[in-house]
Amino acid sequence: MKFISPPAAGAGRLRSLKTTGLRWLYLTHRWVGIFTCLLCAVWFISGLVMVYVPYPGLSDRDRMTYSEPLSLERVAITPGEALAAAGLKAFPSQIKLATLRGQPVYRIVDGKSRITVSAVDGRPVPATTPAQAEETVRRLMPDHQVGPARTLFHDQWTVAQGFDPHRPLLRVPVRDAAGLTLYVSSRTGEVVNDTTRWERGWNWLGSIPHWIYLTVIRQDNEVWRQVIMWTSGPALVGAVAGAWIGILRMRLKSGQPVSPYLGWMQWHHLAGLIGGLFAILWVFSGWLSVNPFHLFPRREVPPAAMRVYAGHKAATYPASLAVLRGLPPGDAREARFIWVGGRPLIVLMGPDLSEPVIDGQTGASAAQTDAALFEAARALVPGAQAAFAERLTQEDAYWYSTRRDQRRLPVLRVGFADPAGTWVHIDPTTGEVLGRSDRSRRLYRWLFSAIHAWDLPIFRGSDLARQIVIWVLSTAGLVLSVSGVVVGWRHLKLKAGIRPSRPIRKFRANRKARTS
Repeated sequence: MKFISPPAAGAGRLRSLKTTGLRWLYLTHRWVGIFTCLLCAVWFISGLVMVYVPYPGLSDRDRMTYSEPLSLERVAITPGEALAAAGLKAFPSQIKLATLRGQPVYRIVDGKSRITVSAVDGRPVPATTPAQAEETVRRLMPDHQVGPARTLFHDQWTVAQGFDPHRPLLRVPVRDAAGLTLYVSSRTGEVVNDTTRWERGWNWLGSIPHWIYLTVIRQDNEVWRQVIMWTSGPALVGAVAGAWIGILRMRLKSGQPVSPYLGWMQWHHLAGLIGGLFAILWVFSGWLSVNPFHLFPRREVPPAAMRVYAGHKAATYPASLAVLRGLPPGDAREARFIWVGGRPLIVLMGPDLSEPVIDGQTGASAAQTDAALFEAARALVPGAQAAFAERLTQEDAYWYSTRRDQRRLPVLRVGFADPAGTWVHIDPTTGEVLGRSDRSRRLYRWLFSAIHAWDLPIFRGSDLARQIVIWVLSTAGLVLSVSGVVVGWRHLKLKAGIRPSRPIRKFRANRKARTS
């Protein structure tokens, strides 16, 4: 007689755990998918729109276009006198000479404060009124009717925190064919944003649904971050669970279809097998876009280090009226006053974005040397030795232009032997610090920009190839999401006791007969 021993208790427990785990895997994918598939479909569609229509923003070139030419002949106050009139005790993060409604003014940025001082009499310039905002725009666009201006704190196109120092804002419509609207700062009187009818319309199908960028949510940055985290986070969990199930349900025997499903379930399964990995990476990188749990802390150059790099701390500047009035003629729109390595410099900027650099003390043309800038840059990371220094003349994986951000070239890169692996980029013409990164930010570049926007070195110089890849993968993700919406809706109807329509019942009966 042959005796069959009962299964070991450990094996039965393991089988029970496996069954329970699979049950929760299916339940997680089903219910998370029901609540996130529609959102994912919106993300894929809106992401394609964003490839071609970015969110409205003011580039440096636009900012110069919306600035009046410098009226140097009317300047009667020096930068040093303007700093004294503003009551500053230390040199600010920025001071520049510009023109406001035909009058030269100094615009000073000191932390979060924005101070405007008249370059004619040294008096503080009061807040800009709606009538003055209309006059500003009328000067910039004399061939168009403008106004009426409206005062506001937030609207759909000015919800970002970067506009906070300029609030309240003044929205001024321009009666032109493009439906242009300009936003004027009440603090400085300058144009800080612009939108057109085309941008506003397409962004309701692009950036706004993609970023969940509704004013009521976005005006509180932390609330908006939490919304993004707790929508994309569960979507990521559902995508991973779905990929696992898709692999488990895949048929590998020859002569059999890969998917055991029919109809919309088959579309969902096959699209998941083709584009599931992309969907997971894409949702994951989107989740990282708001830096969840502050995994990648931003490390700016400390103000104290910037003061050492500048080589000057006091709220003084030596440029005389003779130097200012002797600046080279041209189409300059602003003059920035900076210190680099203890040397005062004046940087002129115009619509062509050229930046002549003038010695702030003598008025002569000033030239920077790479060696002097590399030496001054050592102060930017206190206590760390410079590991390398190089001049970049072309873009690389960490310094490259996008549609939104045009990077300057050439640029100096200085790397430091500190625990964070800090890099600093410096403009070799002006000596200004353009950016700072460390290992965490460079990792973020690959986990977010490379995966989410496909900003990869292989696509440099061939944006069409990048667009084709985005379209193919997004189409797979869209099929995956839409089929998930249909399957989820049918499941909810069954749960609610709603019978399928007669054509669907007939289709299911025929399908069952064919497969039995």
